[in-house]
Amino acid sequence: MENKELSQLTDQELLDEAKKMKSFSIANAFFIGLLIGIVIYSFIESTFGFLMLIPLYFVHKMINDPKSKKNRELEILLKQRNLK
Repeated sequence: MENKELSQLTDQELLDEAKKMKSFSIANAFFIGLLIGIVIYSFIESTFGFLMLIPLYFVHKMINDPKSKKNRELEILLKQRNLK
């Protein structure tokens, strides 16, 4: 599929895009949880240091990922078209 804007997609293409984004969201949530778990374990074991900041940096990058913003726009567009 070409690189179209979300508002230019048909209803079926939007639903297909939503399926792709759902699997991305699940994987992203898993990795964010894993990294937060590493930070919590590090905090409990009193090993606070530079290495504890690395997972926090990756969590920040995953949350602010452009795909996450696209996912939010897709959800809004699906609600507007009453597809979900």
